[in-house]
Amino acid sequence: MPFKILEADDQIGGRVQTDVVDGFLLDRGFQVLLSAYPECRRMLDYEALKLRRFYLGALIWFKGKFHRITDPWRQPFSALKTVFSPIGTLNEKIRISRLRRKTTSGTLDSLFEHPETSTLLAIKEMGFSDGMINRFFKPFFDGIFLDRSLETSSRMLEFTFRMFSTGDTVIPEQGMGQIPKQLASHIPSDAIQTQTAVRTVKPHIVELSCGEVLRANAVVVATEGHRSTKLIDGFPEVNGRSATCLYFATDKSPVSEPVLIINGENQGVINNLCVPSAVSPTYSAGNSALISVTVLGNPDQDNKVLEELVREHLSEWFGLDVQYWQHLRTYRIQHALPQVHPLALTPPQRPIKLETGLYVCGDHRDTPSVHGAMVSGRRIAEVVVKDLR
Repeated sequence: MPFKILEADDQIGGRVQTDVVDGFLLDRGFQVLLSAYPECRRMLDYEALKLRRFYLGALIWFKGKFHRITDPWRQPFSALKTVFSPIGTLNEKIRISRLRRKTTSGTLDSLFEHPETSTLLAIKEMGFSDGMINRFFKPFFDGIFLDRSLETSSRMLEFTFRMFSTGDTVIPEQGMGQIPKQLASHIPSDAIQTQTAVRTVKPHIVELSCGEVLRANAVVVATEGHRSTKLIDGFPEVNGRSATCLYFATDKSPVSEPVLIINGENQGVINNLCVPSAVSPTYSAGNSALISVTVLGNPDQDNKVLEELVREHLSEWFGLDVQYWQHLRTYRIQHALPQVHPLALTPPQRPIKLETGLYVCGDHRDTPSVHGAMVSGRRIAEVVVKDLR
């Protein structure tokens, strides 16, 4: 079946792209792949991507030092450090084991049949204290959902917890941008037309920004949710959550292991930090370390002021040496994820066929994740092929 992909950017991938800056690989915002994603397992060649994994746990900054938490089922020799960590009581760590059992039991489809509420309310109903919520659940899932209030659907909490519990947190050796490049490698290169912006779409009709009009048996809009709203007349508004990522380079890494660092004090601008070059050395230029710092939202401060605030916060963790770190780039991702409030995943998949000849896909049609984006793409392909037969 002949087709043409129109891409406004100079390369495919949407939000999942990697830039090369001064020899460093910079993903456009802090991104990871959860290897347990079923659709990614189905569609991607993990071996060819040369996936590099994070430590199965995290370091949480609380009361002036880092505390280690780990997955005791998969890191049994580190379990004692988690048991005696001040992040949560022993009973609360037992409750986490119950959450793990709940989310990993049964099929993935059955998980999306569980009662739906907000993530915050679900955690409270499980009996976790405010301390455990503020030191672990909130900073950890704030960073995943980009949602400070944790209003995100509890089904996303359970889905994500299942993925973390049954697989690894990974990045491709050469950056997250390798994922769309691998997918694109299976189609003819002349089927992709980059730097081609679209003004509007209608059933069977695409109007380009230059004024040219294209016609097709089927038109599929595969963009971020807010762009679909602009392109398609009458398409409902899709609200997004934003994130800001600052990259730094330094001669000496603040941590030597591939671990996520979380701010457990609920103060300061930083939500989480990692050293991508400790996960995959190819992210680095030479022997330098690459630091990725995530700030939730799109702060009002300009980039220079924000950088100063981040350095001030970093100095509390790593000392005054951070003032000598080289700032590489700041990414402000205005629509990093679609908002998913309670009942948004009831049902978990939204309609993809708007009318005859017009279809829409993206993670706003499924779960807000790489998995959800790929699932909606496959659903579209199956429906279009069926309709055009």
